[in-house]
Amino acid sequence: MPVYGNYSNTLYLYVLHNACVWHYSNTLYLCSVTEFFLLGFQVPHTSRIILFSSFLAAYILTLTGNIMIIMLVSTTRHLHSPMYFFLSHLSFCNIMLSSSVAPNLLQITLHNGGRLTVTQCLIQINFFGYSTTTECLLLTVMSYDRYVAICKPLHYQTIMVFPFCLFLVILSWIGGLVLTLISTGLLIHLDFCYSGDIDHFFCDYSPLVQLSCSDTTVVQIVVLIVGTPEVIIETTFIITTYVCIFLAIHRISTTTGKQKAFSTCSSHLAVVCMYYGTITAIYIFSSAEHSFSMSKIASLVYTVVTPFLNPLIYSLRNQDIKNSIKAYWKKYKTKLL
Repeated sequence: MPVYGNYSNTLYLYVLHNACVWHYSNTLYLCSVTEFFLLGFQVPHTSRIILFSSFLAAYILTLTGNIMIIMLVSTTRHLHSPMYFFLSHLSFCNIMLSSSVAPNLLQITLHNGGRLTVTQCLIQINFFGYSTTTECLLLTVMSYDRYVAICKPLHYQTIMVFPFCLFLVILSWIGGLVLTLISTGLLIHLDFCYSGDIDHFFCDYSPLVQLSCSDTTVVQIVVLIVGTPEVIIETTFIITTYVCIFLAIHRISTTTGKQKAFSTCSSHLAVVCMYYGTITAIYIFSSAEHSFSMSKIASLVYTVVTPFLNPLIYSLRNQDIKNSIKAYWKKYKTKLL
């Protein structure tokens, strides 16, 4: 650890990565950190190449799959329904979530770490928080859409009209923005005076709070007050709607009718289970001691794997999407011939 300063006046500056400590007359003064060093996965060169190639392939496929769904929904007439309208916005959220993490993840993986300024870190956490919060709200809206479709099929066309669907989508985007700005707005006022090393592959809320030398009590209380009711309300609402859905499906007399009804919500249910399952895993691992590796793996599933799998789940389990893809492929082959 290098030491700089005037030895006669007992003035020393200790530098460790991005952190520094002034020592003068037995008094310590902490210097402000201006950038963070993201450690990433810290693996050998051969493993880095494999991880980099895997992350790059997943990111490209994520963009391709979600853009494809957005284009299909916007250009195919029989996909102009509330379910696919919500799905197109969910796909845009997936693109936003993946793009807020993946490009920097690729750089960090290739160079076994990378630096971000405090401003860049806060921008990343803002876009990441915005996309994840909005996606949770959209999944909640989509569960209501499936509830109305199965439990109140005769009233579906009168309830899920386009103005109401547009209102729910706008409410999700605005709600996600407001909830995100509350937390990131508080993070802006924090000072970071300790080591700038972050044992993660992107800037997340918990590592930033742990690195701050400011009093983070208010930040943690506000985030807890804002975030806990949101998660509880959304989770309770989704569970309630699916309990009603399963009871309604159980009352259907024919097996074919039950399968048809369940197929309309199976894709959404799979995405919800995967999404909230990884969130729960992240919470458990981040709360446990000596679990940085497991927390990073869970976050990797949440930020890279889930946005990649979402379009696949909806494509493979949805007949309308598969038929639209086949129709586009036939047109493409016809043009080539």
